[in-house]
Amino acid sequence: MSTFRPLHALLGALLLSSPVLAAPPSDAERAIEYRMAVMQVTGWNFGPMKGAVTGKVPYDKDAFALHAQRVATMAPMLPEGFPTGSYIAGKTDAKPLIWEKRAEFDELLKKFATESANLAEVAKSGDLAKIKPAFAELGKVCKSCHEKFKKED
Repeated sequence: MSTFRPLHALLGALLLSSPVLAAPPSDAERAIEYRMAVMQVTGWNFGPMKGAVTGKVPYDKDAFALHAQRVATMAPMLPEGFPTGSYIAGKTDAKPLIWEKRAEFDELLKKFATESANLAEVAKSGDLAKIKPAFAELGKVCKSCHEKFKKED
């Protein structure tokens, strides 16, 4: 006669469902997660700035400067999120073209870092008339990179 042991059943269920048994993410999957996180933070901060320069939200010079500084901090982190071999179809919006035209892609990432640093510096002035053109330049870099190297929904 067997005896049901709830504790053993619970431990068995936990062990079978444990993430420890799941395969760890590959280097490519980790790179995708990293770059998506960097872009998430960047987008989170880019949105309010766009709203301010387009007049859709009230301009708050301190909040704008904070968002601009955050984007400038994130921008230099992007290149390391695109190592060779980190394209996985269906898991990323990055196009394989990134790795085929790496020099062009890297140049756009450099421009993104440069323009975001410039915007952060201009934003310190609080002068929206000076901020708008700096924001527009950053937006052009984003758009050109996304148009060429990102799959659109």
